[in-house]
Amino acid sequence: MTSARSIRFGIYIPQIAFGYDDLLSRARHCEQLGIDRFWIFDHLYGPAMPDAPAFEGWTLATALLANTTSLRVGHLVTCNNFRHPAVLGRMATTLDVISNGRLEFGLGSGSYEQEHREAGLPWGSFAERSERLGEALEIITRMFAEPKTSFAGSHYTVTDLPNLPGPVQSPRPPIHIGGVGPRTVRLAARYADVWNIPTYGLAKRDAATADFLTECERIGRDPADVRRSVQGVIAVATPDRLDDALALARRRYGAGFGLEEGGFLGTPEQVGERVGDLVGRGFTDFEFFVHDRGASETLELIASDVIANFR
Repeated sequence: MTSARSIRFGIYIPQIAFGYDDLLSRARHCEQLGIDRFWIFDHLYGPAMPDAPAFEGWTLATALLANTTSLRVGHLVTCNNFRHPAVLGRMATTLDVISNGRLEFGLGSGSYEQEHREAGLPWGSFAERSERLGEALEIITRMFAEPKTSFAGSHYTVTDLPNLPGPVQSPRPPIHIGGVGPRTVRLAARYADVWNIPTYGLAKRDAATADFLTECERIGRDPADVRRSVQGVIAVATPDRLDDALALARRRYGAGFGLEEGGFLGTPEQVGERVGDLVGRGFTDFEFFVHDRGASETLELIASDVIANFR
């Protein structure tokens, strides 16, 4: 993990209707450009797009990490309901070793009920899912830190579970937890190395931050130990191409993505000003949905005219 003063950037490319070679090409291009992270999703298929092909997330992440050398790869939100934490902890540890410490580990309570129903997987209320997530985080963080783990909860139990070899990263692969609700914020204060505020949550940032600081004080954790990230759509282009970029972003991300409220929209200079404003407000990490799904010229523009100004 980097120092609290460094600014890190990631590109999120949902793996819908892409061939593997296309995704690997985008990941390698991000690596060549010095972009820090490459994110994919953890769904059984693209939400609301069951007829579009989409690769399984952890298998894909393994392949991408095996075929890059410096790029960090992860799922901004792994769905806790898909895998028992004992299995997920072993998967994450193994992939961290294989990649020589380049795994980013995001974990959440699940966001798309329909795929759970279709697959016969447990769903439940948000409170129940949050309880399961909390127990999973307790188990997985212990697995990252200790050669054997025991835990008895309401949802999961493990007994003298070995996890050898341990992860390469010290003290562990960075854990990302995203959200602004009280339950999620409490989990972030306790377990996260990076607390992510999705774009739709920026309006609640001040209240969520107050809750976060209160919880950190209650449990005795220094809030400065937790990096703060924001996830948002980026539609960036030179002035002569900006109208087309904005139109494409609004067509693809017009509902449910907080595009107008919290997107990174405009010329490189305008986007850089918005990033700088958020850095001044305490954010250190920026995870971008790209309006055109990672076209080469857009990735190059982001790297050269936005990210380079924060190095």
